[in-house]
Amino acid sequence: MRTTVGIIGGGPAGLLLARLLHRAGVDCVVLEARTREYVEQRQRAGMLEQGTVDALREAGAAERLVAEGLVHQGIELRFDRERHHIDFPALTGGRTVTIYAQTEIVKDLVALQLADGPPLLFEAAALAVENPQSATPVVRFRHEGRERTLTCDWIAGCDGFHGISRDVFPAGTGRSYAHEYPYSWLGILAEVPPSCDELIYARGERGFALHSMRSPSVSRLYLQVSNGTDADDWPDDRIWDELAARFAIDGDWTLERGPISAKSVTTMRSYVHEPMRHGRLLLAGDAAHIVPPTGAKGLNLAVADVRVLARAFIELHRTGNTQLLDRYSELCLRRVWQATRFSDDMTRMLHAQPNGDAFDDRMQLARLRRITASRHAAAELAVNYSGLPLPL
Repeated sequence: MRTTVGIIGGGPAGLLLARLLHRAGVDCVVLEARTREYVEQRQRAGMLEQGTVDALREAGAAERLVAEGLVHQGIELRFDRERHHIDFPALTGGRTVTIYAQTEIVKDLVALQLADGPPLLFEAAALAVENPQSATPVVRFRHEGRERTLTCDWIAGCDGFHGISRDVFPAGTGRSYAHEYPYSWLGILAEVPPSCDELIYARGERGFALHSMRSPSVSRLYLQVSNGTDADDWPDDRIWDELAARFAIDGDWTLERGPISAKSVTTMRSYVHEPMRHGRLLLAGDAAHIVPPTGAKGLNLAVADVRVLARAFIELHRTGNTQLLDRYSELCLRRVWQATRFSDDMTRMLHAQPNGDAFDDRMQLARLRRITASRHAAAELAVNYSGLPLPL
């Protein structure tokens, strides 16, 4: 097989890149190791920055998003049994965020790709990237029981944190930065309408809790738990009781309970790999960086990478100019590090520290009080949460 851009990974990053390239007349092939059923059911993020919504519109993949997505005007912070609304449009000049599950984005992009897009091969496991510094790098992959090759002009590694793309970088050509947090999230999907109109971030002595949603009838909630927690050790009643305690306020508000359809534990980490390019292999999304989910940045960072990468490939296709491709890593990493900083700040401010003391507790409260008392501080949170501009 031969193509202009070989895309390893059929998650939202790889699929969106393929869609943007296809609409601009740039040939590409997507290789996805898993089945279609698996990638369309994989539970991930659901909060979309304004720029992510704009990118899906640009790709012609926003019909269901516009019809079914839940537009939010801000978030709510809870601490000391108080509630505080952060008004995004008032603080950012009109920007909002939208709730629309990543699973639905993937379904939309897969349907478009299979209907009229370039080749999308499921159960096509990438085995190796060969000659990434040559003019014709090759991806070796296994599909339908036999090994095949995809010869490319360029390769986009969109295969996630555990994919093969990042391992292609020879020793000494890159550097990684990592931090493991001393707590995890226990997440649930519940078949019950959300108890809130916007996301609730709750900080308390018992730990952090987040109330989100996937639709008007499905709630998504999280609890801070110890690392190594087994979700099976948390029966449904215990989860609901703990959530109710952490969301409690001095006022009229009730957490609605319902059947829990899924439970999982997510570890918390930050990870950044520099650079994001080796020869003609370019990394995007989780293949290059991971952030804790507190700032809702993972999917949005991947989309931002893809928007820059698509523009670079399209510029090359139309003009022969490689300037944007040559700056791809530099441009993306600027935004990646700011999103990593924001996610880390949110995480440290809202989670109970396992080895913290009374001073740490007061510092967290002081940071929260500053955000709710200062328009400047609230605006900084709102601008970062709703999405920084592309670095172009």
